[in-house]
Amino acid sequence: MAISRSTAVKWSLTAVTAGALLAGCSASVNVGTSEPKLSAEKLATTVSEKLARTTGRPKPDISCPEDLAGRVGTKTRCKLTADDGSTLGVTVTVSSVEGEQINFDIKADETASPAPD
Repeated sequence: MAISRSTAVKWSLTAVTAGALLAGCSASVNVGTSEPKLSAEKLATTVSEKLARTTGRPKPDISCPEDLAGRVGTKTRCKLTADDGSTLGVTVTVSSVEGEQINFDIKADETASPAPD
């Protein structure tokens, strides 16, 4: 049991560190359509890649529930899931749209949710 808790603490700390490192990060994606929209799958991949580059760790498991519309101020919530099942919320906010390119900011929550028992 102590090993499990140690692992959970390690991942929670990792998730919190990731959150601190993601505060204020941004990314952009060229979507190639007349009405810009980024699919939930592409958004999750982009957020995962950005997090990996920022932290120097392998790409985490990120899921996003919906496509991101290319309108300034549009927000969506994605979820980072650690290997132990703990999760960290990630807010993605469109900061600008330049033609077909959607620019967005990524901000992770400050605290992770523990893995379900």
